Amino acid sequence: MNQAIENMLKRYQPKSLEEQEQALREIMQEIALVGLWRSKFFEHAAFYGGTALRIFYGLDRFSEDLDFTLMKPNPRFSWDKYGEAIKQELNSYGFQVDFIEKAKAQESQIKSAFLKTNTLQELLNIGVSRDLISGLHKNTLMRIKVEIDTEPSVDFDYEQKILDQPVPVSVRCVNEEHLFAAKMHAALFRAWKGRVKGRDWYDIVWFIRNKSPLNLEYFSRHRGLDASLTQEEFLKMAHERVDNLDVASALKDAVVFSYDPDLLSQTWSKEFFHTFLNKISFKA
Repeated sequence: MNQAIENMLKRYQPKSLEEQEQALREIMQEIALVGLWRSKFFEHAAFYGGTALRIFYGLDRFSEDLDFTLMKPNPRFSWDKYGEAIKQELNSYGFQVDFIEKAKAQESQIKSAFLKTNTLQELLNIGVSRDLISGLHKNTLMRIKVEIDTEPSVDFDYEQKILDQPVPVSVRCVNEEHLFAAKMHAALFRAWKGRVKGRDWYDIVWFIRNKSPLNLEYFSRHRGLDASLTQEEFLKMAHERVDNLDVASALKDAVVFSYDPDLLSQTWSKEFFHTFLNKISFKA
């Protein structure tokens, strides 16, 4: 096994097949970021979303996808050379992957692709015992969605964060205040396949628990408003959203990504979210 991969695995103490798969996914995500850095991707784009929060800000849940935004609109953006850079980087660490850009029936500002590999093969490559993976079908695929917003509607602020493994590189990220504002906007207004994306609500609670201030100017930009909402206006709107929240649907989505699903099941309620909304600190 590659020494860098062995070092990365030391961060984990997986006790189940699911936890082994998650460790593999997270290692591949971080190697993919190195490949993007080598291709100078971060001269034009920034990392954001749940996986950015997990890797660089300490979010305590699993995250599936790699989400990015261009710094300047470019509807002609293509994943071609960047996908090849990701493949080459993962190949150099012993992973055999495909990078496939998703063809869409309609034009969209979100350009999507999938990083795919054989789960069984790669688990064996990182030293998972055959006994533990005996029930895994030999053709099971691991998919990591990779998306970029090619025509961002918000002017984000950015910061450089250092990825220390497998090698130290600098990754441009949307800054924490904008990540919180974007996440809050998503929780309050995102329609997600007719369901509630509970991960957004999990992340909001995480931001509040970590005393991250909510920047209402940034939040208002996401709403397309000319002027910032007041704290009173925001809280009224947010509490009304919680009043209509399908907590069971939110929980069903979020528990899959939680390190402690029993805790979520026992605590999440409308009262729970109302309580945390009242604990928000606002950017002065």
